[in-house]
Amino acid sequence: MLLGSAILPAFIGTMAFEGPSESYLALVGATTYVSPTKEPIRDSVVLIRAGKIDAVGSRAQVQIPRSAQVLDCSGLTITAGFWNSHVHFFERKWANAATIPAAELSRQLQEMLTRYGFTSVFDLGSMWENTRKLHDRVESGEVTGPKIRSTGEALIPPGALPSEQVLSLMGTMKFPAPEIADAAQAAAASRKLLDEGVDGIKLFVSSPRSSSLPESAIEAAVSEAHRLGKPVFVHPNSGADVLVALRSGVDVIGHTTPPSGPWDETILAAMKERRVALTPTLTLWKYYARHDRISAQDLIVNTELGQLRAWVASGGTVLFGTDLGAVEYDPSEEYALMAEAGMRFPQILASLTTAPAERFGESKQLGQIAAGLQADLVVLKEDPAKNIKALTAVKYTLRGGKIIYRASE
Repeated sequence: MLLGSAILPAFIGTMAFEGPSESYLALVGATTYVSPTKEPIRDSVVLIRAGKIDAVGSRAQVQIPRSAQVLDCSGLTITAGFWNSHVHFFERKWANAATIPAAELSRQLQEMLTRYGFTSVFDLGSMWENTRKLHDRVESGEVTGPKIRSTGEALIPPGALPSEQVLSLMGTMKFPAPEIADAAQAAAASRKLLDEGVDGIKLFVSSPRSSSLPESAIEAAVSEAHRLGKPVFVHPNSGADVLVALRSGVDVIGHTTPPSGPWDETILAAMKERRVALTPTLTLWKYYARHDRISAQDLIVNTELGQLRAWVASGGTVLFGTDLGAVEYDPSEEYALMAEAGMRFPQILASLTTAPAERFGESKQLGQIAAGLQADLVVLKEDPAKNIKALTAVKYTLRGGKIIYRASE
């Protein structure tokens, strides 16, 4: 209890707006990007009531109620709240999430997510029983954090899980992952997870430590998930894995695959035809290659950038995702690499907002700044249209109209 009591005062200060449900909060004076496809509103007003956006427009257009609490955002930039569509709550710090003091848990979520503007995340592989408790504590209001969606444990080929020693060196918890070898096992494992309430299914197509999943097994998992309207994610290790996953009907490709070389037109056409989305995780591969010769590092980076560049050029959907939990928390380099791959600011903003909201069936609530939508917002110190790394310069993060992160002055 002493630890929780010591940390708590720091978090009381972040909850700046906690008024009655009918109170108004007005964010005034910022440049507001209501969506990636619309021109920004200069000198704007975003009016919030009862956790939702009541109105948005220029200061001349929106009348601010006299009773409203006004937050001066002059010189700042506002966007919809960010999604990170590829994270993991498998680090040791999340173990026994039901008993970690609320203030400490809030602080960990801040360091990982809310300080960078993430109001929604999709966990693609962790101990579901533990992650569900983390989710529940956030949703109850006891803990301050983003909305957490999760696939729970990923389905893997037999023998694919790293050894306990490797997991320990990676800083991750040891937890069982369902091993599947055929369609019957894949269907049964998927049904079990879905019955327990997961938000999607994740599969590893192959592993360097074992054989690959048969296509029929992936198809069986996809069938079970789609029966309930849930998405399916895959971890590929090669372009061949991507093709197998596409033929099986998956929804999201969890990584680029630089070790397997450039993606050819067969892969790109199949991805476009099946309307899948991609989380590039560019920083991950650069990080893994850091001990190699510089020429080898350059080859990895150039290949992954080429894969993303080709995917974007073909009109493919990109979801921002970093494999957070396996890489450093600061997403600055991921933004820079996406820009280097040719993605413009509106495209990167879409990967953080409208694209995941649409992909995961939340577009009527999240992803844009419009009247009636949930007031999940990011207030930035600078305009990221001028400098993409400004996406990490977060002044405030709001979820449901409440400030859940405030940068120190």
